[in-house]
Amino acid sequence: MDIRVNHLTKTYGTQRAVDDISFEVKTGEILGFLGPNGAGKTTTMKILTCYMAASGGQVQIGDYDVMAQPERVKRHIGYLPENNPLYLDMPVLEYLTFVAELQGVPRAEVPTRLRSIVGRCGLNLEKHKKIGALSKGYRQRVGLAQALIHDPDILILDEPTTGLDPNQIVEIRNLIREIGKEKTVILSTHILPEVEATCDRILIINRGKIVADGTPESLRQQGEGSAIFLVQVKVPAGSPGPTEALRALPMVKAVEVLPKQPGRYRITADSDMPFRESLFRYCVKQQWLLLELTKEEQRLETIFRDLTLN
Repeated sequence: MDIRVNHLTKTYGTQRAVDDISFEVKTGEILGFLGPNGAGKTTTMKILTCYMAASGGQVQIGDYDVMAQPERVKRHIGYLPENNPLYLDMPVLEYLTFVAELQGVPRAEVPTRLRSIVGRCGLNLEKHKKIGALSKGYRQRVGLAQALIHDPDILILDEPTTGLDPNQIVEIRNLIREIGKEKTVILSTHILPEVEATCDRILIINRGKIVADGTPESLRQQGEGSAIFLVQVKVPAGSPGPTEALRALPMVKAVEVLPKQPGRYRITADSDMPFRESLFRYCVKQQWLLLELTKEEQRLETIFRDLTLN
């Protein structure tokens, strides 16, 4: 089931928490929703899940309009909020049974659905305990299980791996990727490696506006105004140091001498392949040994900061 957002706006008095944003998410796509605190991520998610009314614009969930048909929309959405509200006095199985009934799961199907979801979310050992007795990580698993219990077409997760240990994070990532093969998934997180490991596409929002939209690789390419290389050369004995010669090469913008690493440099150039060819030819001409030539990949953290620190 697809999601289509057109010119969505949400205002609080004079403040625009969400400012005329538009995007689409296709079935089988996992969208990472990124942004600093207060950027409008959670507000957008609450509108998509019918927890909050928009001030303007339109949201289509499949063939349904969120504003006009909220009850129909809710049947197709599983939602894990950021604060993961749970009934702490209820045992896990009792709580999930209660949620299944609220979501309209036929009573005859509830036991089968419970076994499936408890197993997928890794809750078998904890299923008879009260939720209040669980660790934060296991409570997060219960929250994920309640979002999946009615087998929704769309899954919206706000910080789904909060409080999980590294092993649990890997398990939840794998589960999200598996779910994403057949469902539409939107997840927000502040853990950028998690986005790269899990998401097909990234949407970055800042001050209520979309500032970037694309795959992790395409965002890196957009953020690369220059190419950065790690270079190591060995010059013949008695020859002058190569630093100034490297700075004089065409397309070179900056040369940084790496400390405690003889003959190794970080070079910023205007281009990729032309610089590689130029450097290689120069090394051959000067009879230098080119020991290393690797391109530094621009980190997603740097791109995120560049887009949101303004």
